[in-house]
Amino acid sequence: MRGLAAVPSYVVMQPTTLCNLDCAYCYLPFRATDQRMPVAVAEAVAAAVNPWAVAGRFSVVWHGGEPLAAGPEHLADLIAPFGPEVEHHVQTNATLIDDEWCDFFARHEMRVSVSVDGPRARNGDRVNRGGQPAYDRIVRGVAALRRRGLPFSALAVVSRPERGLATELYDYFLDLGCDVLGINIEETEGVNTRENRHDESAVTAFWAELVAAWRRAPRIHLREVEWSLRYAAAVLDGSADGVLPRHLDPIPTIGHDGSVTVLSPELAGFTHPRYGDFSSGNVLRTPLADILGAASATPWVGEFLTGVEACRVSCPYFGFCGGGHAANRYFELGRFDGTETEHCRNSKIRLLEGVLEHAREHQ
Repeated sequence: MRGLAAVPSYVVMQPTTLCNLDCAYCYLPFRATDQRMPVAVAEAVAAAVNPWAVAGRFSVVWHGGEPLAAGPEHLADLIAPFGPEVEHHVQTNATLIDDEWCDFFARHEMRVSVSVDGPRARNGDRVNRGGQPAYDRIVRGVAALRRRGLPFSALAVVSRPERGLATELYDYFLDLGCDVLGINIEETEGVNTRENRHDESAVTAFWAELVAAWRRAPRIHLREVEWSLRYAAAVLDGSADGVLPRHLDPIPTIGHDGSVTVLSPELAGFTHPRYGDFSSGNVLRTPLADILGAASATPWVGEFLTGVEACRVSCPYFGFCGGGHAANRYFELGRFDGTETEHCRNSKIRLLEGVLEHAREHQ
């Protein structure tokens, strides 16, 4: 795995910067303002995406802010330029979901992923702009999805890994009715400066406990655990070199104004005296394919690729994680060519160690 792929597997689109919630761990800098994406930006992106989707599976992920805050009419206008082969996904806090939105999801065959951190007591950081808990509105939105028979994924943030939490979370999401679950240990990035350093044994135990809970009732696709098991199986059968792609997926994030930030959506909207605004171009001025073809020349991207090579030669977990994420390096280390971060330790190294610990205990 060296350099950036010329064609991504998906793009992230920001229909609005606005979010109706004010979660304590959110990284987004402009979530209190409604800066909406013009249709011209979607048209420019679709000009590149539609041929890619004809050639193979391709997704557009609508991610805010809160994407549903753009409203169904505007979001429909943004979706319209994309061809029928394009798959649409939305990451939402679910608080705005009602029957009208369910009709929208069904009409556009849109896959929904809901952000919720587990039972009510685990959602203390998910509040509205008045500081009031958002949990009741979240589960009301989920209930609408279930009532209409729409499948959905879930994404949970874990701020403090502790004994018993993994089992509690897994049981909760079994009852919630999602078919895919992703677990993110809170990250220090963007405007979220909260500490994300944890006792390594506690984090490893959290992941091991999650594996155990999943094995008892493997009815949910558990994103992190399945990634880990796939890698472990590849190591055992000698095919680990084929787990990572030949090139890094550039994961272009298209900001509301058409700016393109590669590799890490979390960098969009930020600026730095040395790196500028982290964008590699703007689709209103340059075709997306051309931007991606030249993205490696963006100064910070070159620095990040140098850091990936440093990880390759220094870290025994490189074959599993592929060198980490650009945003985590920047927000934790202040630069892109560093190597290990707290995010690496929490969500890569300890994850794999937790899976292996569970395997050792249940030989």
